[in-house]
Amino acid sequence: MLSRAAGMRKAPTEAERRLWWRIRNSQIEGHKFRRQATVGSRIVDFFCPAKGLIVELDGDTHDAQRDAARDAAMRAKLGFTTLRFSNREVMENLDGVLETRLSTLDALPDRWAGSTTPSPSSEEAGSQS
Repeated sequence: MLSRAAGMRKAPTEAERRLWWRIRNSQIEGHKFRRQATVGSRIVDFFCPAKGLIVELDGDTHDAQRDAARDAAMRAKLGFTTLRFSNREVMENLDGVLETRLSTLDALPDRWAGSTTPSPSSEEAGSQS
């Protein structure tokens, strides 16, 4: 699954490319996103681990009922929220998509406080002599 995700990162759709350009490098109020991330048994288009937010971009071939069931299962199993946008929405109203994403991020609680990197337990442990 990891190699498939890596391949998907190398060949994004135009909508994925445009959205990624606007959210990469923590551009949305410091929220870090991963692209084509493995979450549970799925590869999701974008994932914000600090908030547990999944963002999926759907083309014309997506089955709305199946996607809703998968999203509900992800919510029940891992507590993650999923936002779905069509490729067309991203192409025609990127600012609206970004605004919805930001308001959702603001409404979600942080999954952990502070840095994800643990600090040394003492000055001695943190120094390299």
